[in-house]
Amino acid sequence: MTDYSTNRLKDSASPYLRSASHQPIDWHEWGKAAFERAKSEDKPILLDIGAVWCHWCHVIDRESYENAEIAKIVNEHFVPVKVDRDERPDVDSRYQSAISAISGQGGWPLTGFLLPDGKPFFGGTYFPPEDQMGRPGLRRVLLAVADSYRNRRAELERAANSLSEAVAEAEALTGARAEFDRGVLDAQIQSMTQLFDSDHGGFGR
Repeated sequence: MTDYSTNRLKDSASPYLRSASHQPIDWHEWGKAAFERAKSEDKPILLDIGAVWCHWCHVIDRESYENAEIAKIVNEHFVPVKVDRDERPDVDSRYQSAISAISGQGGWPLTGFLLPDGKPFFGGTYFPPEDQMGRPGLRRVLLAVADSYRNRRAELERAANSLSEAVAEAEALTGARAEFDRGVLDAQIQSMTQLFDSDHGGFGR
């Protein structure tokens, strides 16, 4: 158990990540240890990608990741991973494509939910701590995702695999002479996102 007067980000080379070292979240940096823990504990990964220059990244940090009650939910149900977009543009690029396909928007903070193998199945950008401004609250999203991971795993895995294949196909055709038919990607994304119940949370009916 981590001493939450400081978490493991205190030793990060990134000033942005070190600025979150006081948060009561059991943050990991991007790397093998986080994925091994997710697999061994059978937990989904909460991925937070941000940057020191990003206003809403600091807002979600202050409102949610410094909130003891939300932190308890995160630590109990997820393996949390925080990424500095400026230090890992490769990670950011990979997940921006997927999360913008799911939510219809990209940007920072990127809030992604991944299977232990790293495949994303849900996400968005900024979530307020509670429902407001037409956005679902992070607390509700966290609980819904945790419940779906426990009780509707097969649906999440199908959604993640479908999204992963669609994004990989789109990336493979980047720079190709033929134009990519976005309808292929849109059809797969539509079938996947229909699984999420935005009114009551969770996936499926």
